[in-house]
Amino acid sequence: MEQRRLILIIALGFVLILLWQAWLEDNSSSERSNVTQTTEQAADGNDRPADDLPTSGGPSTGGDVPSGDGNDAGSGSGGSSDRVRVETDVLSLEIDPNGGVIRQADLLEYPVELDQPDEPVRLLQDSSGFTYVAQSGLIGAKNAPAPDHHAAFRVEEPEYRLADGESALEVPMTWEEDGIRVTKTYVFKRGSYAIDLRYTVENTTDAEWRGQQYRQLTRSGSTPGMQLMYTYTGGVYAGTPPGGGDRLNYEKIEFDEMGKIKLQKDLQDGWAAIIQHYFMSAWVPSNPEQVNQYYTLKSQNDGFTVYSLGLMSAVTAVAPQSTETLESILYVGPKIQSNLDPLATGLHLAVDFGILTVISEPIFWLLDFFHDWVGNWGWAIVLVTLVIKLLFLWPSAISYRSMARMRAVTPKMQALKERFGDDKQRLSQEMMKLYQKEKINPLGGCLPILIQIPVFIALYWVLVESVELRQAPWILWIDDLTQKDPYFILPLLMGASMFLQQKLNPAPVDPMQKKIFQWLPVIFTVFFAFFPAGLVLYWFVNNLLSIVQQAIITRRVEKQMAAQKGSS
Repeated sequence: MEQRRLILIIALGFVLILLWQAWLEDNSSSERSNVTQTTEQAADGNDRPADDLPTSGGPSTGGDVPSGDGNDAGSGSGGSSDRVRVETDVLSLEIDPNGGVIRQADLLEYPVELDQPDEPVRLLQDSSGFTYVAQSGLIGAKNAPAPDHHAAFRVEEPEYRLADGESALEVPMTWEEDGIRVTKTYVFKRGSYAIDLRYTVENTTDAEWRGQQYRQLTRSGSTPGMQLMYTYTGGVYAGTPPGGGDRLNYEKIEFDEMGKIKLQKDLQDGWAAIIQHYFMSAWVPSNPEQVNQYYTLKSQNDGFTVYSLGLMSAVTAVAPQSTETLESILYVGPKIQSNLDPLATGLHLAVDFGILTVISEPIFWLLDFFHDWVGNWGWAIVLVTLVIKLLFLWPSAISYRSMARMRAVTPKMQALKERFGDDKQRLSQEMMKLYQKEKINPLGGCLPILIQIPVFIALYWVLVESVELRQAPWILWIDDLTQKDPYFILPLLMGASMFLQQKLNPAPVDPMQKKIFQWLPVIFTVFFAFFPAGLVLYWFVNNLLSIVQQAIITRRVEKQMAAQKGSS
C-alpha cells in the first residue's frame, strides 16, 4: 500500500512539475520581452553591411561564385525606396524595391485578439528595434552582374491588389546592368499563403552568365509583444543528404546557435523555416531534386543583431542571347498541416509537438476527424477524450478493481497500523499477508496512471501548437479553447471532479499522505486555472468518465467480496 501511494505521488508530482515548468516558461521566457532599441531603422535598408549575404560556393556542384560585397549592384537602374503594397484575400504585404525584400506581412484571416477583429497578426515586419523579413537574390560568378537583396529594382505600380474573380496576382520587378536583365516576380494565389518567386535571367551579351540563387529569412532574436503560450521560436531546416537515401534530416537551430556556428550543409528535397507560436515562414526550392547549401548568418542591422537562415542553389549558367528561370516558394502564414504537406517533404514537422510527436500526431488526426464531423473543436475534444478513455478501459479497470479491494479492506489495514504502528517491519509483513489473502496487488493502480501521463502531455502540445484551435470557441463563455477559462468555471468543476473521485479511492492510512491527497484537488485547480480551457475540458471529461467507471467497478467488487465473506 505504501509503495503504491509513493508511486502515485511521484506520478502526480511529475505532472505538477511539467505544469509548473510550462507556466514559468510562459511567464518568464526571454522571447516575450520587447526589444528596447531606440535606434530608428532605415526604411530602405541600404545601409546593411556585407555580412548579411551568404558566403561563396553554395552546393559542392559549383564553387566559383564569390561572396557578395554588400554593394547595391545596379543601384543606378532607377529603383524607388517606397514600399510596394500587395493585398490578396488572405495576405497584406509590403515589398521593398531595394532588393525585392518582403518587409511586412499581415495575415488577414487571423486577428491578434478576438476583441480586435480588424487588427491582423503581423508575421513579417521591419520596424524600429525588430526585424523579421524574407530576403532573396542572385550572386554572380566571378563578379558577374547580379541583383542581391540590396539591388534597386524598378516596379511599375505602387500597389497591387487581387481583384474579385482573379485566381492569381503577379508583381514583377526589373533590374538591368551590363546586358543582364533580371525580372524578379512574386506570384500570389487566391486563398494561399504560398508565394511563388520567379527569377527570369535574360542574357543579351555574347558571353555566358553564371550565378546562384539564394533565399534567406532574417530575424531578430527577440519577439515583440507577449506570447500566450511558450513554444519553440527559432530556425528549423530539413532535407536528405545528396545520394543519402530517403531519410529526412530535421534539425532545429536556435538564434543563439546561428551566431555561434556557421552552418554549411548540402541537402536536397528540403526547406528552411523560422517557426513560432502558431505561425511560420519558410523557403522551399521548387525543384526538390536540386541540391542546395543550407547556411546561417549573424549580422548587424543599425546596431542590433539579426540572424539569417537560408539556402543557396547550385550554379546556373545562362548562354549568350538566351533566358533561364529560377524558381522558389515562400510560405508566410499559419502552421496548418494541410497547407504544409503539399509544399515539401516533412514541412508539417514545423508544427512542433515536441518529443511526444509520435503520440501527438494521432491525437491531432483524431481531433481533426471529429471536428470535420461535429464542426466544433470543443466537442471534438470531448469525443477524443472518450476514445482515449476507451483505449485505456482495460488497464483502468485493473486499477479501479485494485483500489476497490483496498477500499474494502481499509478497516483491516487501519487495525494493523494501530496494532503494529511502532514496529514498521512487522507492519509491512502483516500488510503483505493481507494483500496476499485478499488477492490485492499494491502496484495495480499505478501503471494506468503512468501510461496516461504521456498522453496528457501530448494532448497539451496539440492544444498549444495547433493553430486550428486558435480562438476556437466551445459553448457559452468559452470563446477560445487555447486560452484560460475567463471565469475559472472549468478549473473549479475539474477540481470538484477530482475531489469526488478521491471519495471513491481507499483513504490513506498514513495521516501525512491523507493530508497531501486532500490538498491535491485544490493544487490542481490552481494550476489548471491558468491553462488552456481545452486542456481543462479534457481533464474534466476524463475525470467524469473515470468516476462512472470506478463507481461501477467498486460496486461490483464490494458485492463480490461481500458474497465471498458470506459464503465463508
